[in-house]
Amino acid sequence: MKRYLPPLNSLRAFEAAARHCSFRHAAEELNVSHSAISHQIKLLESQLGTELFHRSVRSVELSDAGQIYYPILRDAFDRIADGTERVRANVRSTVLTVQVYVTFAVGWLIPRLIDFQKRHPEIQVHINSSHIDADFQRSDVDVCVLMGYKVQPEVHYEYLFTSEIFPVCSPKLLEEGPRLKKPQDLTNHNLLYINHAEQDWPNWFEAAGVHSESTNQGIRFDSYSLALEAAVDGAGVALALQPFGMSDVRAGRLVEPFDIKAPAFGDWYLAYRENRRNSAKVKAFQKWLLEQVSEDPDMSIKSQQDATDSSNSTSG
Repeated sequence: MKRYLPPLNSLRAFEAAARHCSFRHAAEELNVSHSAISHQIKLLESQLGTELFHRSVRSVELSDAGQIYYPILRDAFDRIADGTERVRANVRSTVLTVQVYVTFAVGWLIPRLIDFQKRHPEIQVHINSSHIDADFQRSDVDVCVLMGYKVQPEVHYEYLFTSEIFPVCSPKLLEEGPRLKKPQDLTNHNLLYINHAEQDWPNWFEAAGVHSESTNQGIRFDSYSLALEAAVDGAGVALALQPFGMSDVRAGRLVEPFDIKAPAFGDWYLAYRENRRNSAKVKAFQKWLLEQVSEDPDMSIKSQQDATDSSNSTSG
């Protein structure tokens, strides 16, 4: 039975415009004019007999029909790209785009990547650093290492490990700074904050049994790595995110004034689109990453049941 398919150019134009929520950005991606994108989408709408976008002077947004059609096309194009990649794998290197936080990249992943390259020379790893998680509906990222909960639909989350937070400071600050004998003494120190983790200090104070209001005193950073560097230089007291910062503690550049830890926000996952489960490069990276995590004594790994219960109770 002959199957009916709209013109490929119209489908490509719609998929790009839907992903960007912009005809102009779709035109830039496909290297055509804005009017060409508009023409192709109007042609597709004519053939389907329904509008795919609600158009206004300055923006476009998907209609109900467009919201149904877009994920179907996105999945189809992903499958075509994945199949094409498999066919071409023997004649070119396979690129794996990995999105990670700066803290995870600098504090853990990069020193280990040489091992992955030795095992899989056919895979070329591209590292993208970001302070936000990949949006798999609009991003071409293959995999993302993130800390949080299972919130995106049609995304597979592979549990990696669980983090704890604990205060650290330079030995000099502990010896020469204001008194730091009990958690309450932290109110007399500069507390170093992470912009996207405002809950960290309140969570730790609660675990320590201290009723303390958050203060703006101190410096704010966009990564744990920068906050730890500032703590090493004596700028204040930071919260380390285990396992990151453990090398500084073992080397004596940082010390733990208190033996009190609090659970961090969410768990760590390797995330990727469900339709990439059978991708050879994704499977290779997942297997390698899980091995590296299991061999690291600083990683706290929940039982499979605990990890499942935690994610189910907090997912969106």
